[in-house]
Amino acid sequence: MSSDFNNVKQRNYNPLIWVLSIVIIGVIFGTYLLPKSTDGTIMGIELTVLPLLNAILNSFTFVFLAIALMMIKKKNIKLHRNFIIAAFVSTFLFCVSYLTYHSLAESTSYGGDGVLKYIYYFILLTHIVLAALIVPLALVTLGRGLNMKVEKHRKIARWTMPIWLYVSLTGVLVYLLISPYY
Repeated sequence: MSSDFNNVKQRNYNPLIWVLSIVIIGVIFGTYLLPKSTDGTIMGIELTVLPLLNAILNSFTFVFLAIALMMIKKKNIKLHRNFIIAAFVSTFLFCVSYLTYHSLAESTSYGGDGVLKYIYYFILLTHIVLAALIVPLALVTLGRGLNMKVEKHRKIARWTMPIWLYVSLTGVLVYLLISPYY
């Protein structure tokens, strides 16, 4: 490891992590209570483009996480860190787009039937539950990584990485399955 990573000033990110986790999850659930746009647009732009943007951002997150995983397996901490930060940035942009859409647009119901309907709702339910879980999990993992608490970081990252990859991938799948009904 380079000396840049060995001489990291230790910071207590826990209060920030928990406040951010509660606020982010609360705001996401709160958007469903807001009044919706009557004409389906925001500043003249169709709101239905935002779910596609969300899927694209989820795709970026998935790719960034996969590359970050490859980089750490090659013991390239610097590139691993850079791709994790890129995943956080794309996830943040996703959250902005997601919140914008769900605060202004009416919810879209899945219109399919048969086996695909059950697959859709299974993917959606697991996506929602794990997306709520990944917020504090990813932030705690990031905090431990930034503080170079390597063993603690590895221990939690073994859970964080597959869950975050799953959430990113299923976000895209949810979009692909529901997109015909927008």
